[in-house]
Amino acid sequence: MPRAINGTVRKNRRKKYQKLAKGFWGRRKNLHRTTKDAVAKALLYAYRDRRAKKREFRSLWIARISAAARQHGMNYSSFMNALKQSGIEINRKVLSNMLFENPDFMKTLLEKSKVKP
Repeated sequence: MPRAINGTVRKNRRKKYQKLAKGFWGRRKNLHRTTKDAVAKALLYAYRDRRAKKREFRSLWIARISAAARQHGMNYSSFMNALKQSGIEINRKVLSNMLFENPDFMKTLLEKSKVKP
C-alpha cells in the first residue's frame, strides 16, 4: 500500500500563503518559510496602519483648517473655539474638505461666528 504524505493539504496550505504574498519581491514570494514570515509581518503592518490612518487623516484635516485660519489672521484653536461658541457644529473632515475646495467659505464661517480676523 502506498504511503500517504498529505500532498494536497500541504500544497493548499502553501498556496494560501503564495496568494497572500502576491506582488512581494524576490524570495519573499517564492520560498515558503520566507513567504510565511513576510505575510505575517505584512498582516501585522496592515492591522497597525488601519488605526494609524485615522490619526494621519485627522492631522491632515487639522493642518488644512489651521492654514486657512492663518490666512485670515487667526490660529486653529481660536477659530475652532469661535465656531463652537457660535453653535456651528461641523466636523473637521467636512470643514477641511469645504475649505480645500472653496477657500472663500472661510469668510462666510467667520461672519457667521461673528469673529473678526
